[in-house]
Amino acid sequence: MRSPGGRFVIAFNGEIYNHLDIRRHLEDSCSRELQWRGHSDTETLLAGFDVLGIEATVRMAVGMFAFAVWDCQSEKLTLGRDRLGEKPLYYGWQGDTFLFGSELKSLRAHPAFRATIDRGALSLFMRYAYVPAPYSIYQGVMKLNPGCLLEVSRQHSTPSVQPYWSGAELARTGVKEPLTGSPDEMVAGLERLLADAVGRQMVADVPLGAFLSGGIDSSTVVALMQSQSSRPVKTFTIGFHEAGYNEAEDAMRVARHLGTDHTEMYVSAQQAMDVIGRLPMLYDEPFADSSQIPTHLVAGLARQHVTVSLSGDAGDELFCGYNRYQLTSKLWRRLSLVPLPLRSLMAKTLTSVSPDAWNRIAEVASPILPKSVRLSQTGDKLHKGAGVLASRSVDDLYLGLVSQWQDPASVVINGDEPPTLLRGNAPDLAGLDDVQRMMALDMLTYLPDDILTKVDRAAMGVSLETRVPFLDHRVVEFAWRLPQDMKLKDGQTKWALRQVLYRHVPKALIERPKKGFGVPIDAWLRGPLREWAEALLDEARLEKEGYFHPSPIRQKWREHLSGQRNWQYQLWNVLMFQMWLESQNLTTPSS
Repeated sequence: MRSPGGRFVIAFNGEIYNHLDIRRHLEDSCSRELQWRGHSDTETLLAGFDVLGIEATVRMAVGMFAFAVWDCQSEKLTLGRDRLGEKPLYYGWQGDTFLFGSELKSLRAHPAFRATIDRGALSLFMRYAYVPAPYSIYQGVMKLNPGCLLEVSRQHSTPSVQPYWSGAELARTGVKEPLTGSPDEMVAGLERLLADAVGRQMVADVPLGAFLSGGIDSSTVVALMQSQSSRPVKTFTIGFHEAGYNEAEDAMRVARHLGTDHTEMYVSAQQAMDVIGRLPMLYDEPFADSSQIPTHLVAGLARQHVTVSLSGDAGDELFCGYNRYQLTSKLWRRLSLVPLPLRSLMAKTLTSVSPDAWNRIAEVASPILPKSVRLSQTGDKLHKGAGVLASRSVDDLYLGLVSQWQDPASVVINGDEPPTLLRGNAPDLAGLDDVQRMMALDMLTYLPDDILTKVDRAAMGVSLETRVPFLDHRVVEFAWRLPQDMKLKDGQTKWALRQVLYRHVPKALIERPKKGFGVPIDAWLRGPLREWAEALLDEARLEKEGYFHPSPIRQKWREHLSGQRNWQYQLWNVLMFQMWLESQNLTTPSS
C-alpha cells in the first residue's frame, strides 16, 4: 500500500490493535485534514509515517507486526518487527541483491538466493532446539531481532539495526522502580490492563475464538473474553488418550463454568504422527520443540470454526510460571557453597556409574525412600545433574539446563557456535536477582524463538491468525513492575495472575499439577517411529551428508532403543534437521 502523499510504500504483516487511537491522535496533531480511504491499520501506519515519521509511529503502535517500508524520497528501505517477536522477519544480502520476507521459502524462491547452511547456526539449533535470532540456518540470512528497526539503502548497503524498544532495559527499570500500593490494588490494576488488551484483540471482522487448555494462562484469557462478550466464546482443546498428556478434561470443566461454546477433539497417536511429515514445510528452518505437533493440531481444529484465535502464551515468562526458575535458584544457592574442584569430583563420581546401574539401585532402594525423593529415570537425572555441578554461575547453570546437546561442537562438523544472549553476549540485567534473570532471558530468547515461532508457524500453516494478549507491551511493562513477591509468593507461581483468574473461576478448577503440552516422543521413537528414525539416522547417510559426526548420534540412538537412556530431545533435534534437510534437497554438504 502507498501512503497518501506517495512517499512511502509498505508491505505489512500483523495487526495494530490501537490503530483507531493513532488515527485520532494524527487528526488532532496534523495541521492538514487527513483523507482516509478505508479502515485498515495499514493505512493508519502509512499516515503516521507521513505525519510523525516511522520510528515515532512504531513507538505508538500496540500490536504484532513485521513490515518493510520503502521511502521513495530518500530511497531507503526500513524493516521493522514488533517488540516481543510475534511476527518473523528475515533479511540479508545474497550477492548484490538484498532479500527480505516473513518466510525463508520466499527468499529461497529468488534466483539470487544461495542455500548454504550455516554450521554455527546448526550448532545453536542442536543446543536449543531452535535457531536463535539474529541467526538463521542459512549463511548471509538473518532474523531481525524483536523491537528493532533496520535501515539499508544504495548509499549505505550495510544494514543498520537499532532498537526502538528494549526488553532488557524494561526489566531493569521495572525491577528498579516497582509498583506501590496494596496487593489488591495491583491485582485490580493487572485485571484492568489485561481486560483492555483482550478487548482490543477481540476486535475482528472474521469469526474469533481461543485456545483453552484449562491452565491458568489460557483460562484467564478466556475468562476475560467471556466477561466482555454477549455470546459464548468459541474455545478449542485437543485431547490425548494418554493420561499424562491429556488436558482436555481440565479444559472442559473450565469451559462449562465460563459457559463457552467449547469444541474438543481427541487425537490418536497416528493422527499426531501424521503431522511430522508436514513440519519442514511449516517451520521453514529446523525447529525441534515437539509440542509443535499438538499445537498444529489444535490450530487445525480451531480453523474449522474461526479465523482468529487468542492464546495464553507468555504467562509463564512474565509471571514466573516455570518451576525451573525456583529449582535453578535453589540449586545454585546450594552449589555455590561447595568449592568448584569438589563439585567436579562429585560429577565424575556420579557419571562413573552408568544410568542403567543407577536405575537398578533406585529400584531396590525405592521402598525405603520417602516419596519426595523418589525419581523416575533416576540414572538420566543424576547424569544430567552431574553435568551442571561444574557450573561457575547461575547463568552457566541455567544454560546447562536449557541445552539439549551440551557440546554441539562434538556432533556438528566444523560447528563453532556464534555468541547468543545465553552464551557469550549476555544482556545487561543489573539489579535482577537469579529468578528475575532467568525470566528476562526467557522473555528475550525462549519466548520469541521457540514459543512464538511454534505457535505462529503452526497456526499460519492452516491460515489461522493467533493473537497473544499477554504480549501487549503495556501488560509486559506492568508485569515487570509488579514486585517479585506478587509473582512468586510462598512458593506459588503466577500469584497475581491467579488472583485475577479466581475472580472468574473457582480455585478448585485451577489448582492442580502443571502439565506440559506435548507428545510421547520417547516411546514413539522406540515403537511406531523407529523405522522412520533409523532411516534418517543411518550412519552411511550421516557420513555422506557431512553435517554430523555419526558416532555420538548412533550411540545415543542405541542407548535410547535399549531403554538405558532417554535421549528423546537430543535425537529429535537431529531428526528434525534431517527431515528439513531432505525437504530442501540440500543433501550435499556445504561449508
